[in-house]
Amino acid sequence: MQKKVYIVVLNWNGLSDARECILSLQKNNYANYEIVVVDNGSTDNSAAILKRAFPYITIIENGINYGFAGGNNIGIEYSLRQGADYILLLNNDTAVESAFLSKLVEAGDSDEAIGLVESKICYYDEPKKIWFAGGKIDWLKTKGTHMGINELDNGQYDNIREVDYLTGCCLLIKRSVFEKIGKLSEDYFLYYEDTDFCLRARNAGFKCIYVPSSKIYHKVSRSTKPGSPSYIYYHTRNGLYLAKKNGGTLNKILLYPFCIYLFVKQILKIAIFPAKRNWALAVLRGERDFLLGKTGKSAL
Repeated sequence: MQKKVYIVVLNWNGLSDARECILSLQKNNYANYEIVVVDNGSTDNSAAILKRAFPYITIIENGINYGFAGGNNIGIEYSLRQGADYILLLNNDTAVESAFLSKLVEAGDSDEAIGLVESKICYYDEPKKIWFAGGKIDWLKTKGTHMGINELDNGQYDNIREVDYLTGCCLLIKRSVFEKIGKLSEDYFLYYEDTDFCLRARNAGFKCIYVPSSKIYHKVSRSTKPGSPSYIYYHTRNGLYLAKKNGGTLNKILLYPFCIYLFVKQILKIAIFPAKRNWALAVLRGERDFLLGKTGKSAL
């Protein structure tokens, strides 16, 4: 008998994307699944419209925006109560291939030690170009990097393998992982909560596996644009927080000298390149809030 999969789709003012994502999911060839849309305080009437269009799926309405971690955690809690064997976190700005879920479950079922599995992710607008083919952490730069990003997909990342981390864009997680380590950390609010979750899972003995035979397409940062002040702020603050929380002894020793370097770099950037002032200020705000110990949602 197929394992029961609950697919949690987080939505925030993304009606057209969410609709397309759901339609795409309905064409997948894995039968035993349920879709749970968690609406994170949208103001575009998403929840009501999706309810009319898809009356057979579950829609949970949050009155406010709880962020990526908080919103998904509500969907995770619901799915666990319903008896989910697996929970798939899926961005609403994605479209999936028909075999994507069956390939993920097949990989997850192949080894009890495998706790999290992820698809190969290509750009929606450029389907031959890779966005994610496994994650690698650069502790010295306090950030995670996508392997294969912006490379043409010529099969060079077609080997299933264990990786440092997986992205929450399309992340299948076994029930046993949540039972052992809990849910996503809401300290991050946005960005790096998936990386943190993977590191916690690995420390608990679970493997994070990239499965290239499963493939989806991502529209990339529809809710927060790369280069926007909030994008830069959360990446800066949360990358530093991730390193402090999960890095090794040497990484933690080097973290504060890195903060000094980062501060000086942004001050010079403001002085020499005025056009980069907003970028630099967002980095400085992120670094300041990290040093002050501020977590969760920020009033940017």
